[in-house]
Amino acid sequence: MLRELRLRANLKQQQLADKSGVAVRTIGRYETSARSTPKADTVELLARALDLAPHEFTALSAAAGFPVRQAEPPAGAPLGRFEARLVEAAGQLAAEVASRWRREEEQRKVHNAPLPVGWRTSAELSDHWENVVAATGEAPRPMDLDSRLEQVVDVYRSVPSRRLVVTGGAGSGKTVLALRLVMGLLAIREADGAVPVILGLESWHPGTDLRAWITARLLRDHPGLAAPLPDGTTLAAALVEHDLVLPVLDGFDEIAPGLQVDALARLDDASRMPLVLTSRTEEYRATVAATKPLTGAPCVELERLSTDDLAEYLRRTARKSGQGVPLWQPVLDEMRREPRTPAGEVLAAVLATPLMLVLARTVYSDMPNRDPTELLDAERFPTPESVEAHLMERLVPAAYRRRTEDRRFEPDRARRWLGHLARHLEWLGRHDLAWWELGASMRRLARTAVMALAVGTVFTLLDTGTVALMSGIGRPLDLALAAAVDFAAGTAFAVAHTLLSGRDGRAPAPSGVRIRFGGARTGGRGGLKRRFRIGFTAGFLLAAAAIAARDLFQGVVFQLPPGFTATVLAADVVVFGGSVGLATGATYVLLSLWERPLDFASVRGPADLLRACRRTALAQALVFAPVLAVVVPGTGWAVVQVLQALPPAFGAWHWELEFGLLIGAYAATMGPIGYVLALTAWGRWLVFGRLWLPLTGRLPWAVPAFLDDAYRRGVLRRAGVVYQFRHARLQRHLAEARPEPAQPLAAPSDIDDR
Repeated sequence: MLRELRLRANLKQQQLADKSGVAVRTIGRYETSARSTPKADTVELLARALDLAPHEFTALSAAAGFPVRQAEPPAGAPLGRFEARLVEAAGQLAAEVASRWRREEEQRKVHNAPLPVGWRTSAELSDHWENVVAATGEAPRPMDLDSRLEQVVDVYRSVPSRRLVVTGGAGSGKTVLALRLVMGLLAIREADGAVPVILGLESWHPGTDLRAWITARLLRDHPGLAAPLPDGTTLAAALVEHDLVLPVLDGFDEIAPGLQVDALARLDDASRMPLVLTSRTEEYRATVAATKPLTGAPCVELERLSTDDLAEYLRRTARKSGQGVPLWQPVLDEMRREPRTPAGEVLAAVLATPLMLVLARTVYSDMPNRDPTELLDAERFPTPESVEAHLMERLVPAAYRRRTEDRRFEPDRARRWLGHLARHLEWLGRHDLAWWELGASMRRLARTAVMALAVGTVFTLLDTGTVALMSGIGRPLDLALAAAVDFAAGTAFAVAHTLLSGRDGRAPAPSGVRIRFGGARTGGRGGLKRRFRIGFTAGFLLAAAAIAARDLFQGVVFQLPPGFTATVLAADVVVFGGSVGLATGATYVLLSLWERPLDFASVRGPADLLRACRRTALAQALVFAPVLAVVVPGTGWAVVQVLQALPPAFGAWHWELEFGLLIGAYAATMGPIGYVLALTAWGRWLVFGRLWLPLTGRLPWAVPAFLDDAYRRGVLRRAGVVYQFRHARLQRHLAEARPEPAQPLAAPSDIDDR
């Protein structure tokens, strides 16, 4: 019916998509797949775009499986509830994106002395102009997109397809251009317009649907978009589906070389999705040579800075020497000399890129007692690569020239810690430095062993302390039994932690939820059975590991018959494993009933998300404790009552109140602790980021303070809820440099409790 109505209106699928705001692939699915079920609000959007009469709207609604309803007024009527909610969510997202990048602009001092970055149109890397203007129906015409950074918004808006590729060399200013484009578009965005969002492409695998990946990134960086919709999807998914998000895809060249052709093909599959793509020129040229340019996208290439450009920039940012001569004048004179000397040629090649120019300013102009004329030493710096390596190496000492009061972040130590973080990211193959992934670069076996040691030690300290108080220090057998059970349980939690990390070892991102008793839930009722199965399985296996260790220990110590030990072990596993599994499954369901998405205002950066995850983990533990305390002994008692009714051949079964209280107390204490440490993002951060890595000297004890300090010094930058190194080349340089031997540090008395 939708196809017939569309053809009657003489509209193509893309034209209907443009009028209705419904994605073109969604329209195609509704017209071809009998299993596709539209949402009521989607039917209303389509009906308005087709200008249906009331009886036609009723018939279309009935065909979509909805009861007969009164038709909404045609175009121009007030927004429906679904549309209004999307518009509101888009507005909140736009405000949050603008706020984050405004702070980043201030941190990077983008406006203090703007670089004169310009670009030219690259005809060989642009798609046919017929494809660029195809959606508008206009006559094809070549477009002159040559311009400069301050005109980036006008250039993008002049492209009919709203698709643009930006190329350039390493450090040529592609990311800064993307940032200026986003801020410019946000400044003129209309209430129902798309929200530009910068997304780093290094984490996208072309085997993953592009829209699904964009949705996942939005949920990570903006947890408030996890609010559920009636159909079970999220606000993030709806915004992407209705093209209310403009993806600015930064770093096509960071995709693995063997996947770049497939990645460009997947971008072509979304041929009508407006987007901006940045890439190094050579990588994009090689991909285009193997396939074709991105459909509907012209390409511009950033130009290198001229000597006059960098001279003006250095003049505006440089201090004056004691004689009143500009600091950089001897260097500029050497670069302008005709013919150029080898040193002048090398410096002209290096400083022609904005990245190296800014690094040179940071190392020399912003640092006292540093003379840039040392760069003219042709023997010391014979090649552009040697100058670039020198600037990279001197950045950290220059950034850390101001020491903190407690002297924790001195240049040498900071250099070693930053080197570890850089190697960690290189191992993961990404640029996003997430606090919940700090242990993910460890080998799987080592990571499991550290988690088992941490959880088992906490269990043992609590358990043996309790046993010592109740039984006295003079009963070492009880203490040994408690330690065996505790480390077995800790190992089980560690194995669950490793399995949760997946095959690639990367820790899952924080859930982005909080525990509250009011508001809309994050999920539908359909997931409750699945959550119960997961909770039951985890609880059963964890309890089975602990009880098996207990029974085997007793069998060996007391030299019990193997058959008897096996029988007792099997019975205990069924009884206690089942009771713990029932308790954890029920608790996992209860948690889902109280989980609510984080709001926009509560998460504005990495530290905010860390605090939110800490509150959520502790709230979940408080829910687990009373349920485990009641359900575990209660289920065990009920099972024993059933076993007592069996014939004597099945053995004599007894249940003592004291034993039940002890089991309940153990489960209520150790279960929540193990869950928090091993199975939550904040717990993983606590074990690796706050304990193991500082203990082994690879990071400072105050990791959050160190990361924030490195951000304020300009070594790191923020991208949503993660940090990144100032540039990918700096990350690689720090990772490749030989690290100094790590020395364990004494824990300070004022450890940050974040």
